[in-house]
Amino acid sequence: MPLNELLALLMLIAFFGLLLAGLPVALTLALSGFAFGFIGFGSALFNLLPSRIFGSTANYTLLAIPLFVFMGVMLEKSRLAEDLMEVVGHLAGGLRGGLGVGIILVGVMMGATTGIVGATVVTLGLLTLPTLLRRGYDKGLACGTICASGTLGQIIPPSLILILLADIMNESVGTLFAAAVIPGLLLASLYVLYVLGLGLARPGAVPAVPAEERRALARGDLWAKLLRVALPPVGLVVAVLGSIIAGIAAPTEAASMGALGAIAVTALGRRFSWTVLKETVQATTKITAMMMFILICAQVFSLAFRGLGGERLVSDMFAFLPGGIDASVWYMLAIIFLLGFFIEWIEISYIAVPLFLPIFQAANADLVWIATLICVMLQTSFLTPPFGWALFFLRGVAPPEITTGDIYRGVVPFVALQVLGVAIVFFLPGLAIWVPKAIGW
Repeated sequence: MPLNELLALLMLIAFFGLLLAGLPVALTLALSGFAFGFIGFGSALFNLLPSRIFGSTANYTLLAIPLFVFMGVMLEKSRLAEDLMEVVGHLAGGLRGGLGVGIILVGVMMGATTGIVGATVVTLGLLTLPTLLRRGYDKGLACGTICASGTLGQIIPPSLILILLADIMNESVGTLFAAAVIPGLLLASLYVLYVLGLGLARPGAVPAVPAEERRALARGDLWAKLLRVALPPVGLVVAVLGSIIAGIAAPTEAASMGALGAIAVTALGRRFSWTVLKETVQATTKITAMMMFILICAQVFSLAFRGLGGERLVSDMFAFLPGGIDASVWYMLAIIFLLGFFIEWIEISYIAVPLFLPIFQAANADLVWIATLICVMLQTSFLTPPFGWALFFLRGVAPPEITTGDIYRGVVPFVALQVLGVAIVFFLPGLAIWVPKAIGW
């Protein structure tokens, strides 16, 4: 093995070693990149770094990120999930598993509005887990439903990961948004069918809301409240995504209108205040700064890895795989799945995807389909014990009677459903590419 490729391999090993030692991911990227790049080429390699960082951070598409983050945080502050859960839970409560289905539907709504997994899982956990336990739901199933529903924001547009993948893969944001709609709804449908199936097979695990309690609330009032609560955010999401997918507005333009619309929705719900605005701006600044800092440090790692011949090393690894491009796709998905145990989707997007991208470009693979598979697989890693991030989020807000074992046991069926979802999208790529083709992207 040539010396430079050996250094590239050692750089990967050092990166994971520093990561396991507890260093922040951004600093781990920068340290390993600077150290091994300097050993291989001296300071000359990094003469390209300023222009590379400027080219990445000055990308106009990335302006949509803080605007979509602002939109999501503002809608979270509006307590949208609390109002929706109250209405949807009572409307579906007469059905065995109806409350679970209601949580999934609220998860879809929050995924389309906030897109922030941690916020969605914590909000659903605080609002619904005590209620589900009080009504006799199985502890594991209740935890699994909340965690799985909370991760839907990873794929349901306007997902931040889709914006990053559009930048990395040089694809249109609108195209990836359109491609993710059907796979996202497919996952939600698999969850609903599973919960309803349990209602038939194990009715004691998912009991219905007692009839007396349902009769205490007028049905007409519930439907009117549902329209009042759901119509503004649904209208906002349809307007923002519709304008991007239809090509009426650029992602940044639509995101700016979404941010303004989120303020309007919060004000209509009488939840807007200067305190809420201040907290939203602060949260948006922190999230955006973190993402941009990781992006900058990832440029150091990427420049050193490519300069040392790392791309050729990855290409050679793929060449040993039997099965052609299909095997290469599954190999990449397996690595992304494992990386999801240890690092967040932002780092995976900037580290893993660029390493594999040249392989698929050379094979003329459909990158829209590849991006959709990556999103679904990243959701799976968010749920998988013992390191799934969604599990940690729920553990932090779960009542004392919920054990870590309950959470792990509950998410296993949903992990299996997500793997099934990945397989369905893999074998039926039309689910990802039909909508973009139908609208002419």
